[in-house]
Amino acid sequence: MDVFAGAHATKSHAVISPVFSLSARAPRSVAGFSLLEVLVALMIFALSAIVLGSTYVNILNSYEAVARGNTRDEDVAFARAQLLAQPDRAKVEAGAEFDSLENRHVRWSATLASTAMPDLFAVTFLCEVTDMSKGGDAQKTTQTFTVLRPTWSDAAEKTQLRQAVRDRIAELQGTKKK
Repeated sequence: MDVFAGAHATKSHAVISPVFSLSARAPRSVAGFSLLEVLVALMIFALSAIVLGSTYVNILNSYEAVARGNTRDEDVAFARAQLLAQPDRAKVEAGAEFDSLENRHVRWSATLASTAMPDLFAVTFLCEVTDMSKGGDAQKTTQTFTVLRPTWSDAAEKTQLRQAVRDRIAELQGTKKK
C-alpha cells in the first residue's frame, strides 16, 4: 500500500524519496561563509589592528624620547663650548647658566685640577638641564676631560711645573746632577 507516490513501505517504515519531499525548503547551499566563520575572521582582524596600532604608538613615543635626548645633548654641548671658550679660570670655576630653546634652563659648573704638566688641566664638567615645560625635572650630566689651556695657569705654579718637567727629562736622559 503506497501512501505517496515514490514511497516504499518496508517493515512499517516509510522512506520518502528526496525528489518528492514534503518540505518546501530547497537543499542547503555551501557557497557562503557561516556566521561563526565571519566572527572569527573579524576577531583576528581586530586583534591584528590593536597590535599594529600599539606598536605604532610605541614607535612614535620612542621618536619623541630620542628627540628630547638630542636636544638635551645639544644643550650640554653648547654649555661645554662656553666652558672651553672662557679664558678666565675664576669664571670657569664659577660656572654659568642660560635659557635654551623650548623653555629649558641650563646651568653648568666646572672643577679644575692641575696636572703634572704645565697648562694641562683635568676638568670635571657638571651640566644640569631643566625642562620647564615638563614640570621642571632636571637632568644632570657629568663629564671629565683634559684641557690644555695656558690662560688658566697660575704663573708661580706654571714655573714650578715647568722646572719639575725639566728635572724629569734630565733624569731620564741621565744628565741630572746629583
